[in-house]
Amino acid sequence: MHMTNSKRGSRMVSIGEAAEQLGISIDTLRRWDNKRKLSAIRIGDKGTRYYKQSDLDFLLEKPYALAKNWAASDKADKPQDQYYCETRDIFQARLERFQTELKSILSEDNTALLTAIAGEIGNNSYDHNLGNWKDIMGIFFAYSLAERVVILADRGQGILKTLKRVRPNLTNHNEALFTAFTENISGRHPESRGNGLKFVRQVVTESSFSLVFQTGNAELKLENRNDKIEVVETNSNVDGCLAIINF
Repeated sequence: MHMTNSKRGSRMVSIGEAAEQLGISIDTLRRWDNKRKLSAIRIGDKGTRYYKQSDLDFLLEKPYALAKNWAASDKADKPQDQYYCETRDIFQARLERFQTELKSILSEDNTALLTAIAGEIGNNSYDHNLGNWKDIMGIFFAYSLAERVVILADRGQGILKTLKRVRPNLTNHNEALFTAFTENISGRHPESRGNGLKFVRQVVTESSFSLVFQTGNAELKLENRNDKIEVVETNSNVDGCLAIINF
């Protein structure tokens, strides 16, 4: 019987089946659980280990590579259904589900903050690419509680093209990315992108999160408890934006 992506993702599997899917031993899975590399869910009086199929799929499919290849390729098809948010409404629904699941492993405050910055980055994509998508409208949105990572990507116009409307002197992606995360641009649409990402920076640097954000050939890294901005040039190019949040 065919299983939809949503039903498959919510399915719980035994440690034996999980080990078989990943091609590793049960003992390795136990060690990963103890080291929080891949957390199990304990069920029953004996605390038997079970795993969410969505967490296993995350490891098997390597969504970071999928997201980066999708965002960086010259031509692309729509992502797999479980990662594709064609409209803002779909994204908001999945973001709310993410927030609900987060409450099982994070404090209420950190749950709210992480959801807020993921929402800010995702909603930026819809706000600033309306009518200007390269080819595929919408965003790539994936997360794993076991891996403690959130991935967002779009095939939009990117930050440089967005900010050049009000900062025509910006000449490259590095300058644009640095500006977006450090300066209040304007309260008017579409310039608010700079303000929103400055909020993301504040949350990340004041919390236990970290962020890697790429647009064009520029990549920015933010670490928890460190307000230093580091922007470097990369060998790959992303026309839109790609964000990886670790928590």
